[in-house]
Amino acid sequence: MTTYFTSYANDVFSSGVSVIISKTLFVFPPVFVTLTCAFRYGREDLDVLGLSFRKDLYIYTFQAYPLIPEESKPNSRLQERLLKKLGQNAYPFHFSIPQNLPCSVTLQPGPEDTGKACGVDFEIRAFCAKTMEEKNHKRNSVRLVIRKVQYAPEKPGPQPMVETTRSFLMSDRSLHLEASLDKELYYHGEPISVNVHVTNNSTKTVKRVKISVRQYADICLFSTAQYKCPVAQIEADDQVASSSTFCKVYTLTPTLNNNREKRGLALDGKLKHEDTNLASSTIVKDVSNKEVLGVLVSYRVKIKLVSVTH
Repeated sequence: MTTYFTSYANDVFSSGVSVIISKTLFVFPPVFVTLTCAFRYGREDLDVLGLSFRKDLYIYTFQAYPLIPEESKPNSRLQERLLKKLGQNAYPFHFSIPQNLPCSVTLQPGPEDTGKACGVDFEIRAFCAKTMEEKNHKRNSVRLVIRKVQYAPEKPGPQPMVETTRSFLMSDRSLHLEASLDKELYYHGEPISVNVHVTNNSTKTVKRVKISVRQYADICLFSTAQYKCPVAQIEADDQVASSSTFCKVYTLTPTLNNNREKRGLALDGKLKHEDTNLASSTIVKDVSNKEVLGVLVSYRVKIKLVSVTH
């Protein structure tokens, strides 16, 4: 058997697959398909004594052949082309991925780590069996790893902006910092422009400006833990004297090439023999839903002013 994966452009959660049944099978048993979303939170070499560091977040099994008439759906254009190419032994089927499932994320392994990397992955497995519950063997099944991704909003929101004022002990004069980004949405490899405006009414002198882009990964499984990691940073010796103002635009470009040695960094789901990139920000439609499991990724820009007293 062979499986071919296709996805619909108008619905990110609906997918279509074609399965080829070899002509050498004289009697066709039913063909079932299992969609599995799993979270591996430990290395494979630690799976000992029946203890597995893997949790299945979602499992769905259905019959793909013979097709159940009540569950039939129209084929996509790509499926129709595959059917013409693959012949009469190809049988298309469809499945949907629930919206509350996490996106495919891989946690970057360390230089000495071996085996399958930690993270969230999706897999479809087609197998021949008399019943859905029957134990299947590798020789009767095929597997295909797929990725679940999210599309960015077509209409970006307003420019992010934040401001803060720092007061000092034994002084009524303050230091005011205002920062903004040139836009809300960035694509992979795109530079981030940070506009920094400082109003220094204090008696201190700002001698250095530090700016960093940090990735925050919320690991939601048995409990919630948050990990942060800088993915781009600059340090400038820009000084702001007392009773003066300062304005400058700093540019940072977060890329995976500059962060390949950082263990545990969240990356977009990786397929075999393909490179990937820093994990995309997770878009959660219902923030009040506490049942969302997996790895939730976000990014923040941090600005730090280093000052000295006269």
